[in-house]
Amino acid sequence: MGIKIRNIGIVGCGKICDIYFQTLSKLENVDVRACADLVLERAEEKAAKYNIPRACTVEEIMASDDIEIILNLTVPAAHYSIAKQALEAGKHVYNEKPFTNEREQGLEILELADKKGLLTGCAPDTVMGAGIQTCRKLIDEGAIGRPLSFTAFMTSSGTESWHPDPEFYYKTGGGPLFDMAPYYLSALITLLGPVHAVSGMASMPRKQRMITSEPKKGQIIDVEVDTHVMSLIEMECRAMRTMVMSFDIWQSSLPRIEIYGSEGSLSVPDPNGFGGVVKLYTKDKKQWQDIGLIGGFAENSRGIGVADMAACIDSGYTHCANGRMAYHVLDTMHSIINSSNQSKTLIVRSSCTKPRPFRQINQP
Repeated sequence: MGIKIRNIGIVGCGKICDIYFQTLSKLENVDVRACADLVLERAEEKAAKYNIPRACTVEEIMASDDIEIILNLTVPAAHYSIAKQALEAGKHVYNEKPFTNEREQGLEILELADKKGLLTGCAPDTVMGAGIQTCRKLIDEGAIGRPLSFTAFMTSSGTESWHPDPEFYYKTGGGPLFDMAPYYLSALITLLGPVHAVSGMASMPRKQRMITSEPKKGQIIDVEVDTHVMSLIEMECRAMRTMVMSFDIWQSSLPRIEIYGSEGSLSVPDPNGFGGVVKLYTKDKKQWQDIGLIGGFAENSRGIGVADMAACIDSGYTHCANGRMAYHVLDTMHSIINSSNQSKTLIVRSSCTKPRPFRQINQP
């Protein structure tokens, strides 16, 4: 039986969309048939650039009978409304991260999808790349023994020095936690399983930021979210970790993720990428070793998550970057902020299934 091709409509033609267009054009089981944006000229520009059959409005793409999946690449504040529109139109939906801004919104999307028999998915799909999947294989094979603890650090000075439209990073749904922790939490859930409890502390050292990138250089951003977030996290497997997400650190040499086990340690590459260097230290060899990457997708391959979801529509298998894991990530992030506000450790109420190892599209 041949590969089932699923037609995709992309909503949101901003900065992140180009890599999705590029990746999806190389995959056999998906076909981007239309793109839409609130600014129609943006959609028309991308349609011409990537040879997409049509550019249209959001309303038109939702009403298109030939579109089976909506790839939602809008800003975080619109993730919920666009996902709901897609499901109500009878289409599967895959969101950029975060899944939604609020827990209640995320639950509503999951419940609506279940009611209509549709699938939901969400970035990041970097967890399906060769870097994280190599680490998954090592852990599953017992290379570091039983995972006991870990550290995770994302440190930067913010986005206003390089992003052309950095304002949304400092509004609800942004900040280092909601922007970057989905990569780290999704990677750790893929490697170790779901989160059990969190204890957080958060701050907003600067109330305003000046944009130094073009074309908005010199404009002032009012900061509405915490920009330095620290947390202690306990997984259901009882491994515990420290996580720091910050837009207030000029430079650092901290590792991205390290996992410490009963038999050794594992250095995990940047979860914001698909490849990277994997290093293993064992109590027998007593030195760090570079480990060759397994599988494919070591290069920037944003889009393989939606293609994996497309392959799972009729298969009975659960796609790797699925909505329930994305909701658990969202719930964990809100729990960290709530913990900071309440000055106490909180149990994360949701859970999810540890995703299966990723092999190849159409190979469950």
